[in-house]
Amino acid sequence: MSVIRAALVAVVALWAMLAGHGAWALDAVVVRQNLPAVDLLPAVELHTVEGDRIQVSTAPGPDGIVRRIEVRAREPGPASHWLVFALANNTDEQLDRLIVAPHFRMVESGLIWPDLGSVRIASLTPSQGFRPEQQSDPGSDTFLVTLDPGATVTLVAELKTPRIPQLYLWEPEAYKAKVNSFTLYYGIVIGIAGLLALFLTILFVVKGSAMFPAAALLGWAVLAQIGTTFGFWARVFDLSTEVQQVWRASGEAILASTLVVFLFAYLNLSRWHVRYGHIALGWLITLGGLVTLAVVDPPMGAGIARMSMLGVAVLGFLLIVYLSTHGYDRAVLLIPTWALFLVWVIAAGFTITGIFTNELVAPALLGGLVLIVMLIGFTVMQHAFSGGGLAGPVGDIERRALALAGAGDMVWDWDVGRDAIYTSPEAEHLLGLRRGTLETDAAGWLETLHPADRDRFRTALDSLVEQRRGRIHQQLRMRSQDGHYLWFALRARPVIGSDGEVVRCIGTMVDITENKTAEERLLHDAVHDNLTGLPNRALFLDRLEAALGFARLDETMRPAVILLDIDRFKQINLSAGVSIGDSILLTIARRLSRLLKPQDTLARLSGDQYGIILLSEREPERITAFADTIRKTLRTPITFANREIFLTASIGLALIDADHGRREEVLKDAELAMQVAKRTGGDRIEVFKPALRTQKTDRLGLESDLRRALERDEIIILYQPIVRLEDRTVAGFEALARWNHPKLGKLAPAEFIPIAEETGLIIELGLFVMDRAARQLGSWQRVLRLDPPVFVSVNVSSRQLLRHDLIQDIKGVLARNVVIPDTLKLELTESLVMENPEYAAQMLSRIRELGAGLSLDDFGTGHSSLAYLQRFPFDTVKIDQQFVRASDRGTRPVLLRSIVAMAHDLGMEVVAEGAETESDAVELAQLGCEYAQGFAFGEPLTAEDARRLISPIPAESQRAAAGR
Repeated sequence: MSVIRAALVAVVALWAMLAGHGAWALDAVVVRQNLPAVDLLPAVELHTVEGDRIQVSTAPGPDGIVRRIEVRAREPGPASHWLVFALANNTDEQLDRLIVAPHFRMVESGLIWPDLGSVRIASLTPSQGFRPEQQSDPGSDTFLVTLDPGATVTLVAELKTPRIPQLYLWEPEAYKAKVNSFTLYYGIVIGIAGLLALFLTILFVVKGSAMFPAAALLGWAVLAQIGTTFGFWARVFDLSTEVQQVWRASGEAILASTLVVFLFAYLNLSRWHVRYGHIALGWLITLGGLVTLAVVDPPMGAGIARMSMLGVAVLGFLLIVYLSTHGYDRAVLLIPTWALFLVWVIAAGFTITGIFTNELVAPALLGGLVLIVMLIGFTVMQHAFSGGGLAGPVGDIERRALALAGAGDMVWDWDVGRDAIYTSPEAEHLLGLRRGTLETDAAGWLETLHPADRDRFRTALDSLVEQRRGRIHQQLRMRSQDGHYLWFALRARPVIGSDGEVVRCIGTMVDITENKTAEERLLHDAVHDNLTGLPNRALFLDRLEAALGFARLDETMRPAVILLDIDRFKQINLSAGVSIGDSILLTIARRLSRLLKPQDTLARLSGDQYGIILLSEREPERITAFADTIRKTLRTPITFANREIFLTASIGLALIDADHGRREEVLKDAELAMQVAKRTGGDRIEVFKPALRTQKTDRLGLESDLRRALERDEIIILYQPIVRLEDRTVAGFEALARWNHPKLGKLAPAEFIPIAEETGLIIELGLFVMDRAARQLGSWQRVLRLDPPVFVSVNVSSRQLLRHDLIQDIKGVLARNVVIPDTLKLELTESLVMENPEYAAQMLSRIRELGAGLSLDDFGTGHSSLAYLQRFPFDTVKIDQQFVRASDRGTRPVLLRSIVAMAHDLGMEVVAEGAETESDAVELAQLGCEYAQGFAFGEPLTAEDARRLISPIPAESQRAAAGR
């Protein structure tokens, strides 16, 4: 028989497992007679099913049979939530128990979108026996369950919400005792909170300061919050659960708002900074809107209010500590209370997030909140009854005394008859002197003054006594204990006695040391550079005027003016940043200062321009040698963040003689020499000669002519051959621009390219050269049809690379002129691409995608990183001519072989510049270099001469191909 029963139980269990909404049989909770309360949540099963009914398996009864029951929801809907658990009475007596599910619990209610309470259980259905009877309990869902002796009952609860915060099985008397004990506690806490709020309100009526209504509002807000949490208002006003959610969320929002109001009013933040008032007002408006949100969406409003309360606690504590360090007494008094409030907020956060789960935590927290408000009330009372105001009317003498004390002025009094001077102790404190040191006779008091001020002050005292009228208004320096001087402003007037004589002289002293320091700083800044501290242009010209005067008086003295301008400093600022640029300027100032002698002057005249008045050297040779020392000093690399920056300077030098009449003329001559040095390539010294004034120095005219040079077709393109070293055939050309100036003749690139760079004309000039070179290349390729095809290299400047329109320019050139891909090569210098390697890598990749070749020019002269170099899509490397022409024949092959090997490893071809002899060509070929260019293979040629050099075909054929 037992075997049949066991099989039956197994079949029923299997059927329950396979059913759509079924589950395994429950483990029943054994109800013991002497146990007052049992937590049921660990033993329950939660189900969410579609539809309005659920089928569950019951817990096995005493006979071991698992039955199947179906329960239908009272409130139909698309889905329903269910809770299933079982109770077993193994005793011989009938047991009555209460199943209690509270509507709201602070514990585990959550920080964001918190659970603000709800009806938890809509109905409770037993598997056998009578339906549990619901008890009247406004704060929880309470059901009375009667368990027969030896019975096992499965209970299915229809839930109103997807989750249930707590479910307990209580012995009725124990639950009643628990409710009564908490009711007594709740009553005491609410009573204290109500009395405290009423007391603070009465205090507000007595004292009209803004802090008292703010404290009263905080008290009423705490009372409202406690009454809502304890369910007091729900019993008084018979509030539904949904309405209680609104009250609870609104109470938390109001509590957060009143905390901001109290903090702003108590600390009187508007007196510290108007920004504090704006922040507090904005926060308060936000919290006011939060109260409205709490009515519309209580969970969202409560979540924001709780986060706001945390922000108020933390930021308020930091603000209080900050103001305390600045000597604000109110903030000092509030530190203990607000620290306690911060602890309270942290404990509340642990509670709502479920770190603290004890049942006593929530009541204890609310009691602690009342205690905090009580401490705030005591703090406010200290100000209410401290007697801070003045009682009764104040006389004129008292007003004067109070005004003097409030202004912080010190009293100075000279009793003429007794020759005794009294000075307030504050002066002795400022000077670090012992008390009574300044209470002496007039002669002794004068000893504390600066020697330069004594006679002036003594004369003022004598004049006052003799003339028996007048005032003293002087600024004096007084010696402190450590020997330095402080500035004081003394104002005094005589007091005339009945006999018409001066009986005393009395006035005030004010410490004006900070004002004097500021004045000196302003005077210093007016004639000195703010960054380097060097003399500025105004002081430089003043000292230059003095040097001219010395030269007129002493014919042996030949002062020199040296002007130096850092080459390409604008590019350094753009690539490295302004802060590094400023550091470089400081480094240059320090280096130059170490070279000068005391009689010399170093000044910063403009952004990257420095001026030197050299008086320590008189011989022209030594002056020139000194300028060369400056040039070499500046070439020493400057290291910033594992990056070396190399600088050069263009230096202009002018010697002062009797012919120089005005300082501006001397400075202009030096500037003229410096401009000549810069135009000829920089990193050089140019000595001024009168002939420079008659040379081509009309820069503005040259700029104007250059703007019209393209329109007048004055720019011509020459082509320097690039030879293939394997068979000495012409592989390609480098396109070079020349200017046929109508008045000045042919100008080399060094004479007009820097002007084009500075004025921005390099963009139009570069596009012109690129377009003409591409047109000529396409013409050659259509006529010659060589294999491999001939190529042309065109230089690209920094101005062109930094423009986003460069891609469109190249695309337009290649669209207008059909050339074989990768045969129009763009040459970029190593230093140019390393100015901004990330940007350069992107631009070069897009250029390669358009079908243009890329050549790395002047390789080895810059300071590139190999990690970056391998990321650039160059197909050709041009070795700078300084390596090819190196005088050290022993090290040159080693350097060239290393460069060639590295380029080949990176998949690039190599072009060597500066090959001037046949031996150079042979050596380069042996080292593995593919191409070379230099005077050994021809100077720059016109397009027609270059075509003949490639292949001597008839010109008519070329023109016919170009026409096609």
